[in-house]
Amino acid sequence: MTLQNKVAIITGASRGIGRAIAEAFVSEGAKVVLNGTNEVLLQDVCSSLNKEETRAVSVVGDASLPATAASLVEKAKNHFGQIDILVNNAGINLRKSTVDTSVDEWKRLIDINLTGTFLMCQAVIPDMIKQQGGKIVNMSSTTGKTPHHNASPAYGVSKAGINYLTMHLAKELAAHHIHVNAVCPGPIETDMSKQWSDEYRRSVLERIPLKTIGTPQQVANAVTFLASDQSDFITGETINMNGGTYMN
Repeated sequence: MTLQNKVAIITGASRGIGRAIAEAFVSEGAKVVLNGTNEVLLQDVCSSLNKEETRAVSVVGDASLPATAASLVEKAKNHFGQIDILVNNAGINLRKSTVDTSVDEWKRLIDINLTGTFLMCQAVIPDMIKQQGGKIVNMSSTTGKTPHHNASPAYGVSKAGINYLTMHLAKELAAHHIHVNAVCPGPIETDMSKQWSDEYRRSVLERIPLKTIGTPQQVANAVTFLASDQSDFITGETINMNGGTYMN
């Protein structure tokens, strides 16, 4: 088990990619503190992971608020005694053009996607420095590297900001053996993709060289690798997962 005796905080963990990451981590031996805004969904995830012993606890709250970040750190330390891994997965999307995006929508998206990631990193770093080690994995997007015709500029800017924050923190924290990386998925099969029309799905597949859409489990596999000791010589990377749609 690659994450045996590790403790991880995972935001946006109630469904989709976040839930898949939580399941993968527990299957690899980790204990997890999960965050989301839907208490019912979060409890369902925890119940599914706590079959034999308590391996998952939760904190309901908005990950873009300092109080939520503080509560997650406190719960991890009180329940499991340490924090080894942070996965910043909480995020929202917006499919509006520049002229149709309100200032409030812009601020909300930046707050959740980018500021929330910053606040969570800020909250766990002191403990990781104290123990001289840790893994931070941020959830970015291909849209943070190249514009996408169906995404709001606010979404792309928030993900580009996550990419920069990832590289900055990797350099700032390297002396403390804290690794910081990001995963940049392209199209992934989630609740949102189930609502695609057949025509839109075909157009998505046409743009992907591998002619397939990714799964939450595939993203979780990459995050698990980056959170494990197997990635100990990797930091500051923003790893594409898009079937070859965008390469750099």
